[in-house]
Amino acid sequence: MEYELLAFLCQHPGTVFTRETLLSRVWGYEYHGGARTVDVHIRRLRVKLGDTDASLIATVRSVGYRLGQSRWQTPPRSP
Repeated sequence: MEYELLAFLCQHPGTVFTRETLLSRVWGYEYHGGARTVDVHIRRLRVKLGDTDASLIATVRSVGYRLGQSRWQTPPRSP
């Protein structure tokens, strides 16, 4: 499930998602677990990403999570 969560966030960089939205979009409407399930998977992803990119997944206080920019990414150019 961690891969699916990371893939979903990568498809929507910069977009903030609530835990409930992530549960419904990644786990599916059939999932009956608690919203803290997302927190556990985010923590595991951060550990696997290591010190270099652990901050790539940002916590948005009182809202949820978003995928930020890696320090290795080049910001998009302005037109």
